[in-house]
Amino acid sequence: MRSVTYSMGVSLDGYIVGPNGDFDWTAPDEDVFRFWIDEIREVGVHLLGRRLYETMLYWETADQDPSLDDSMREWAALWNPLPKVVFSTTLSTVQGTARLASGGLAEEIGRLRAEPGEGDIAIGGATLAAEAAASDLIDEYRAMVYPVLVGGGVPFFPRRERRVDLELVETRVFGSGVVYLRHRVARHEEG
Repeated sequence: MRSVTYSMGVSLDGYIVGPNGDFDWTAPDEDVFRFWIDEIREVGVHLLGRRLYETMLYWETADQDPSLDDSMREWAALWNPLPKVVFSTTLSTVQGTARLASGGLAEEIGRLRAEPGEGDIAIGGATLAAEAAASDLIDEYRAMVYPVLVGGGVPFFPRRERRVDLELVETRVFGSGVVYLRHRVARHEEG
C-alpha cells in the first residue's frame, strides 16, 4: 500500500512559517536542495492546500527563467509533471497537472491508495497535514529542521491531544546545520 508522507521545512521551535508568514529561513543550500530533489523522485502524487499550491505555482513557469541553475531546472522537471490534488474551498480552477479535490481528504487518500500507482502520497501544508493526522492517515513525518527559533507562526505538528508513537527511520545532518528527521508512525496491532 502507498505510504502517506508529510514532509516540510520546520524551525527548531516547530513552525513551518514564522509569526509574520515568513519562511525565508527555509531557503535550502545546494545539499538540502539536492535532498529535496531526491525525495520528490519518490512521490507519486502530491496533496496540497491552497496556500502551498499558490506558493508552488512559481515552478509551473520557472523553467523559462534564464537565471535558474541546473538543480532548479531539475526540480522543475520533476515537479511539473507530478500529479497534484489541491484542497481548496476558494479556488475554482488550478493549473498544470493539478486537479481540485473532488472529495474530502480521507476519501481522496482512500481512492489514491486503492488505485494502482507508484510512489508515496505526499501531503504539503500544515492545515492539510493536521486534518490527515487527526484521521490517522499519515504514515511518515519527515521534518527538515532548520537551526532557527522563529517564536510562533504555523506549527509543523498538529496541536491535537492525541499521542502518536513514532519509530526513527532516518536522520541526516547537513553542513549548513539543517537536520533531517524521518519517523514512521508505529502502528500497534490489536489482537
